[in-house]
Amino acid sequence: MARLTNLNLSDQVTNELGKAIIDGSYNNETGFPSEAQLCEEYGISRTSVREAVKMLAAKGLISSKPRQGIRIELPEKWNFYDTNVLTWMLASSPSLTVLREFLQMRFAIEPQAAALAAKYGTKEDIAEIGKALEGMRAAAQTPDGDLHKADLEFHTAILQASGNRFFSQLKDFIRTALNVSIQHTTPAKGSNEAIVEEHHKVYIAISEGNVERAKNLMVYLIDEAMTVIEDEIKAQES
Repeated sequence: MARLTNLNLSDQVTNELGKAIIDGSYNNETGFPSEAQLCEEYGISRTSVREAVKMLAAKGLISSKPRQGIRIELPEKWNFYDTNVLTWMLASSPSLTVLREFLQMRFAIEPQAAALAAKYGTKEDIAEIGKALEGMRAAAQTPDGDLHKADLEFHTAILQASGNRFFSQLKDFIRTALNVSIQHTTPAKGSNEAIVEEHHKVYIAISEGNVERAKNLMVYLIDEAMTVIEDEIKAQES
């Protein structure tokens, strides 16, 4: 293990240990290194190690109690809304089941966010959605263009335009998971132009204040991705 030399040592150790817990390198069978072992392995102080342990505990990955040492928690206790935890999960070869669960989460949030954006979105909010759409269109018209970044901006702009503070605070969560989900499902959808056109319809519905159409079109967008995932799960099971 290379020793850490950057300034924010606690964050670096948290990142390394978090990924190792998520991918199973550390589990309750292998055990978790002691503070002394971590100090030696990473070449850092006990203070930095203790801060990293506190951060991992706050994310639900471990528990640390006097005379019991550090115990790795079951995945059911992990904080999936923590963007670090989600990033580590998605970076460690995410299963189709995880992607399906994320799409189920999107079903519960994004259609309603689109409806609220159509009802309450300001001109500035809707302009941001349009800007992201134009970014997608420009990428689609470029040979080997990548819609990815603009697609993320499109969906997070809708959350912001909803005017709902709870939805707005889910932007980082949605962006983090979409980062993997879009890469997995977009190639199966066909041409970039067709994808842009589907998003364009959502934008028009929002900009025209058509609440039900905005909601239904967002359902359609997510359902297409869900169909791709469900088909792949069935293929694995057969």
